[in-house]
Amino acid sequence: MTTDNGDWEREPDPSDSLRTFGAVVQALREHAGLSRVEFAELVRFSKHTVESVELGRRMPDESFVERGEEALGNTGALRKSAPHLTRGEPGLAAWFRRWARLERAAVSLCTYECRLVPGLLQSEAYVRAVFDNSIPLLTDAQLEAQVTARLERQKMLRERPTVPFSFIVEESVFRRRLGGTEVTRSLFDHVLELSAPRNVFLQIVPLDAEVHACLDGSVRLLETPEGRRLAYSEGQQTGRLIAGQKEVSLLYQRYDTLRSQALNPQDSRGLLKRLRGEL
Repeated sequence: MTTDNGDWEREPDPSDSLRTFGAVVQALREHAGLSRVEFAELVRFSKHTVESVELGRRMPDESFVERGEEALGNTGALRKSAPHLTRGEPGLAAWFRRWARLERAAVSLCTYECRLVPGLLQSEAYVRAVFDNSIPLLTDAQLEAQVTARLERQKMLRERPTVPFSFIVEESVFRRRLGGTEVTRSLFDHVLELSAPRNVFLQIVPLDAEVHACLDGSVRLLETPEGRRLAYSEGQQTGRLIAGQKEVSLLYQRYDTLRSQALNPQDSRGLLKRLRGEL
């Protein structure tokens, strides 16, 4: 795992692994002095297929990998890298994918949200309301992919009962009736259910709070199995994974301070129940 902040903060393209594999194929082919046409004849695929693989547009067949190895000197580069190829993760924004992978292995997760209910706590109806508001509008297939990906992420709350999950959310987020009253009512029930286990901590920042440590916006924090702390910040059509320890330490300080400024978990659940009763 690199410690270079630039590498950490550079988010992968949708076909990042395929592009890397394709670049290796092209480099080895050119080093061998072969044109695409000549290489295509050796691997018994069309020139257009070779071009698609080299540009990261196509997942190479196993036969392509094996014949490519033989044609390019049996370096092992293609065989060893092929098992790690992926087509990307449908439904997840390109800038979020690296963070999503880190989430799955994290030993602790902290989330502060001032815009929407955190994705890990959203009910299916709320998820659909969120993506129904996307601009430009999503196709039915795109919307289903987004919903499926978000619900799949939520499984970690139930599957990892010893990992602490901390959420701090603005009261105004829960007061916004995105999707309508029925969607909001089912959302409250869903959040109350998910925040009931001992390892899930929900705190709400009340509307009348006179102090606030995270005025710069939403943030996510996690700790890796190796003990490294990382942060993630997201905005309009972009996201940034933050690895610099000085910056991450500052964000942890702000989050810890906001914990003391928000309602405690018991009072937060009480507020959520009162808001549900007002619907």
